[in-house]
Amino acid sequence: MTAKKSGAGQPVEADQGLVEQWRDMLALHARTHCELDRALGRHGLCASDFEVLDVLAESGVPGAVCSYRVQEIAERVHLSQSALSRLIARLEKDGLVERGMCAEDRRGVRVALTGKGRALHGDVLPVQRAVLTRMLAGPGAAPADGR
Repeated sequence: MTAKKSGAGQPVEADQGLVEQWRDMLALHARTHCELDRALGRHGLCASDFEVLDVLAESGVPGAVCSYRVQEIAERVHLSQSALSRLIARLEKDGLVERGMCAEDRRGVRVALTGKGRALHGDVLPVQRAVLTRMLAGPGAAPADGR
């Protein structure tokens, strides 16, 4: 008896394994994102807010100002430019980032952390990393029921 084939010529069982793996990845992402939102919410941030602050804090040089164009941030945080623009406007209103004209392209906008944003990022970084460590440590580290 031969295994049934899918439209791509692969055995159906192999397709099902890929689908299950994909769904497991989506479930882990959803659980992790929800846990990040819960933990970061205590500090007035959501997971997407933190991702933007984290990208902007990556200069690696203490005290250095690191700025990115909005398009560059969008590529790193996986948000649409319109969603990212709204998020940046909210962070700017809260005094965490500042926007300025791009010297290379006068139509572009650069975004940088403010001192307040850098301080909040430093305070919240251990919280975010602890959630990632707990949720992504490996099989069984963070079961679906949250125990």
